[in-house]
Amino acid sequence: MSRNENKISLLVVVTVLIVMVVGAWRISGLYNQVTLTIGVYSGSYWDTPNGDCYQILDTAISEFEEQHPNVKVNYVSGIGADDYSEWLAEQILLGKEPDLYFVLPEDFTLLASSGALAKLDDMLFEKKEFHREDFYSPCLLAGRYNGVQYALPHESVPSIMFVNKTLLAENGIEFPGSDWTWDDFYRICQKVTDPENHRYGVYNYTWTSALYSNGASLFSDDGKKCFLSDDKVQQAVQFVQKLKALNEGYTVTSKDFDLGYVAFRPFLYSEYRAYQPYPWRVKRYTHFEWDAVTMPAGPKGDNISELHTMLVGLSSRSRHTDLALDFAVLLCSDPDIQQNIYRYSHGISPLKSVTGNKDNELLLRHDIPGGGAFGNELISEIMSTAAVSPRFSKYDQAMNMAEAAVNESQNSSVSIGGLMYSAEREITEFLNKK
Repeated sequence: MSRNENKISLLVVVTVLIVMVVGAWRISGLYNQVTLTIGVYSGSYWDTPNGDCYQILDTAISEFEEQHPNVKVNYVSGIGADDYSEWLAEQILLGKEPDLYFVLPEDFTLLASSGALAKLDDMLFEKKEFHREDFYSPCLLAGRYNGVQYALPHESVPSIMFVNKTLLAENGIEFPGSDWTWDDFYRICQKVTDPENHRYGVYNYTWTSALYSNGASLFSDDGKKCFLSDDKVQQAVQFVQKLKALNEGYTVTSKDFDLGYVAFRPFLYSEYRAYQPYPWRVKRYTHFEWDAVTMPAGPKGDNISELHTMLVGLSSRSRHTDLALDFAVLLCSDPDIQQNIYRYSHGISPLKSVTGNKDNELLLRHDIPGGGAFGNELISEIMSTAAVSPRFSKYDQAMNMAEAAVNESQNSSVSIGGLMYSAEREITEFLNKK
């Protein structure tokens, strides 16, 4: 065999070997490819217009798949927010739940207490990309149950107070400042209320709204004690009763507010973000000018709002726990991905650096008449001090018992203190019953 023929033979052998190695590598890659599944709803949980509901998730998936070439991330689209809880419960019962999934605020306690969610504390300790101090503490607290982190915060929305500026102006009243109090709130409602001309102070301001801003807690963190007879709780109940007395027996409705007949209404911040800019502002409220302000502070509290947080948790039965946590950390703690909340949703990022970003303030103020009431400094203060309801398995039943006691106090000849103390004992016994 000639020298040239030897070279050609050697080249053929090398080429065949390369093809075999590359082929084997590709086959191995396909064989080792992991499919990660995500549970997600369509539309907006906050019930606001949202035409790009999957954009934030798609961006995160694209980045994650680039970082993990052997991982394919899938999710089922088209499950509405109203149907999502039922769909997820069905998947869990069938043992087919996604590796990780969005957790609606009202579902968190049940999912954590039933063992459906994986415990995250030990795993998060090993993730160098995750830093607790990067988050507003109330947002992280929303994902804790019995002192254990079961979910990460993805997007938060506090409650704020909508203000009918037109109605205030008609009565010669200045727009309240962010440090206003219950006394300021009552005086304005008293001055505005005119049942004869169908004008009222407030709609849907409840005793729990007042409770948070008076520095009170209804339950202990471990869910074993009820504090219904606490002075701060009773003050909240009595204050709301005092406000209702201004209406002379009339029950104010949401339609009254929408038509411009009511001065105040508590709303989620997402409503403010969605309906302040043009043209949604015109479509939603056409009869009056409006803006929003913090919740009024009680005599023993501050301008504190209740916080609602959309969470992301891992299935306790996932076979890809480490990858699922990597994705959850990317989705919830990567500043670039979290930045998209301000482009494609109406919530607030739980990350301090993102919410405090000056570019976001400009984005939020875009197309809002007069710039709106909320700047970064005020939003950060609200997020830092917001109240999160304790999470425990009997919360819903205990809350219903407390509501019943408060309703009874409005029509009872028994003193509110005695009635509340009696109800507190009953609820505490219920919470400790096995």
